[in-house]
Amino acid sequence: MSKVLLIGYGNPGRLDDGLGPALADAIEELNLPNVTVDSDYQLTVEDAASVSEHDVVIFADAAVKGEEPFFFKEIQPKSDVSFSTHSIEPEAVLFLAHDLFKANTKAYALGMRGYEFDDFGEKLSDKAQNNLLEAIEFIKTRLLEEKFD
Repeated sequence: MSKVLLIGYGNPGRLDDGLGPALADAIEELNLPNVTVDSDYQLTVEDAASVSEHDVVIFADAAVKGEEPFFFKEIQPKSDVSFSTHSIEPEAVLFLAHDLFKANTKAYALGMRGYEFDDFGEKLSDKAQNNLLEAIEFIKTRLLEEKFD
């Protein structure tokens, strides 16, 4: 079985920006074998070490625009000289895992469509909640069937 890392990131105090951590919480409750779940406000360079220890990583976040209810796509390592120690894109984390740790981790981005980001509050909009439920079912099936191609 593949070792899978799911990283849900975003700010739960900014309404729909909490979609990533909400997905991580839901998947963690399933207690699936060989699946490690992490949740944070943002990605950091330190995440590269965790990524390097897994065969597959799924970066889950809210999407301000794009496909509804969510998109799921494979991503490739990309050197990004513009990142800071405060935030980094998934492709740059993957690049660091491959470059520094010689990892061969396969990576995916899961972007769940959100709608409300401008206020403070720890709740998801109704439409974002529906998108989250669909994303949970999708990713749960992928994890159980190990469909990562």
